[in-house]
Amino acid sequence: MALEIERRFLIKNDNWKEFITKKIYIEQGYLSKSLDGWIIRLRFTGKDSKIALKKHIKGFTNFEFEYSIPRNDAETIMSNLSSTIKKERFFLEVEKKSWIIDCFKENNYPLVIAEIELSNEEEDLFLPSFISKEITGLTHYSNFSLAKNPFSEWKEDYLTTFKSN
Repeated sequence: MALEIERRFLIKNDNWKEFITKKIYIEQGYLSKSLDGWIIRLRFTGKDSKIALKKHIKGFTNFEFEYSIPRNDAETIMSNLSSTIKKERFFLEVEKKSWIIDCFKENNYPLVIAEIELSNEEEDLFLPSFISKEITGLTHYSNFSLAKNPFSEWKEDYLTTFKSN
């Protein structure tokens, strides 16, 4: 079974840049979200193209099943999607933990989100100096929501939460 146990945070400064080990560019689009919560995502990273099925289970644990698909098929599907996002993903090593920083582009700029995958929900977590407010479980910050309702179009109530960090 493919489980993803992930916590997400806003960041408050650029101190994370000193920990970068790798960078990739990601373009992803969303085919659908079912009534029972399954999300179907298509993602390009370099030459790789994958389709994923995701569903929230509880807390900060999700099902995530991801499969490679032929690039030509992925390009055809992506060209017919209206709900897409683009971001630069930076991989970090901080205190022997692997962090990810997503710097969103286009309509979601200047949003920057930090993520860490854990082995279980009870795992102790040291928060580096660049971490601000936790946004785990706040659906308007999910990639699916950002594809449908970009950061640049958020109403003042969401932006107040963002600016208070």
